Amino acid sequence: MFIYPAKAEFNRALPKVKIYTNARPSKSVKARFVSQISEIVWKYKLSPETTNLAARDGFTEIQVFEITLKEPELDSEVLIAIDKAIPYPILYRLLYEGRIKRVAAYKRPAADSSGKWLTETYFETDWTDDVVPVKPLPVALDMKTLYEQVLFTYIDLPPRTGESLDVLVERVRMIRKCQRDLRVLEARMNSEKQFNRKVELNTQVRGLNAQLAVLTDA
Repeated sequence: MFIYPAKAEFNRALPKVKIYTNARPSKSVKARFVSQISEIVWKYKLSPETTNLAARDGFTEIQVFEITLKEPELDSEVLIAIDKAIPYPILYRLLYEGRIKRVAAYKRPAADSSGKWLTETYFETDWTDDVVPVKPLPVALDMKTLYEQVLFTYIDLPPRTGESLDVLVERVRMIRKCQRDLRVLEARMNSEKQFNRKVELNTQVRGLNAQLAVLTDA
């Protein structure tokens, strides 16, 4: 966890109805808000005024939300709805029974002039004790760089030398896709009765494993 500037503290409850109004989630997603979330607190607003860092490329603020959970898992559709409702990057702190997990999406302004934000891959840490040591925010020259440096800490795959955040995020996305495809192929191979077909599936499995080795190689 990071030490945020005292003047960035916002510390206000975020009503779920505000998210419903802006994101218009489905009834099933609203039901998950009710069943999974006890409270959402808007803890910090990181901005040029509270960090002394200049805005850059549309990155004018970074929000820190603290979500107290009723159960240890939070459906990804809930976070997607919140990110849709709030047009800024959001760093989530999930709390459950004295433990904490950090979650954030790779979020960036759309290339057009619509003012919309694109929410892509989500990253999360493991659950840890709520009393883990805190550390200062990464050194940065502007808000965009600060966001990127913070998000790097959420990704459990070390960046290659000189690898930018967007390239690393794309590599993680490809790794996750390979892993999903591999699980499907292995399940099919294990249930396949025909020897020839089993050999074909095994060849595809070896190919995916080779691709994963390349993607995960530092």
